[in-house]
Amino acid sequence: MIEKLLFICLLLVLAILIYFKIADHFNIIDRPNERSSHKQVTLRGGGIIFFVGVIFYFLFFGFQYPLFFTGLTTIAFISFLDDIKTVPSRYRIIIHFASMLLMFYDCGFYSLPWYFSVIALIVSTGIINAYNFMDGINGITGGYSLVVMGSFWYINNFLYPFIDNKLIYIISLSLFVFNFFNFRKKARCFAGDVGSVSIAFIILFLLGKLIVQTGDITYIIVLLIYGVDSILTIAHRLMLKENIFEAHRKHMYQIMSNELHIPQIYVSLIYMAVQAAVMSGYFAFKEFGTGYFIILAFVTGIIYIAFMRKYYILHLK
Repeated sequence: MIEKLLFICLLLVLAILIYFKIADHFNIIDRPNERSSHKQVTLRGGGIIFFVGVIFYFLFFGFQYPLFFTGLTTIAFISFLDDIKTVPSRYRIIIHFASMLLMFYDCGFYSLPWYFSVIALIVSTGIINAYNFMDGINGITGGYSLVVMGSFWYINNFLYPFIDNKLIYIISLSLFVFNFFNFRKKARCFAGDVGSVSIAFIILFLLGKLIVQTGDITYIIVLLIYGVDSILTIAHRLMLKENIFEAHRKHMYQIMSNELHIPQIYVSLIYMAVQAAVMSGYFAFKEFGTGYFIILAFVTGIIYIAFMRKYYILHLK
């Protein structure tokens, strides 16, 4: 299997290099805007490699999880179109819902009462949008997602086997390849909507299968740091009576990068390290999972509020 994974890694490298040629030829670029924390024009859509990784898994390892793959293909396609030319939100949300409903079948949600699927649809929509909003500096999407995949690997191998390990390995390889070109001071490419939405969809599939099979909702802790930043930033913007769907630079990671001038890759490393520490504690105190989750959500929330009370004023200057 190692030889096959090495071969797939080589294919992933070739795939992203070919994509760079295509993106450069068709001018698929990211121009700095009011939400951006970068100043250079950069190739957009490099995160398509996450979808390509799942294609290779599907082809090399027996066409498993076909409805998940169909949903991912659909949502990746509409997201890539959105990277090229803005797609009206009403079309995107229809495609997102349809893709998630397909994915839910392979997660096993339809074996549960119908309202679980409704709740999962609402939560999944929020997570996908949060992942997209959090994709604003070099390294944060690829780096944070590697920590999440590492958490899934540990759970799958030491706590509760719930998924084919090879899928985790190939997704992780695609993240390593993407990070080689993104996790640097001057990124060669950005994930784009196709990248942030695709990796969020993949993570949701793994998380959904895990929660359905174990009945343990506390596994959502794998997304705790992203969740705290996203939810409290939305709450803050609602307090400011802002349109939460408009671009902005008010996330905690954006304040750290733009106002405190912490290098972007260091901010990404901080988010990775904190999420890794959260998961290490969760695994160590798994028998107290619910209490641990509540305490950590409260503590990280307080840290967010204290940070904003001290440094948000810099954003107003």
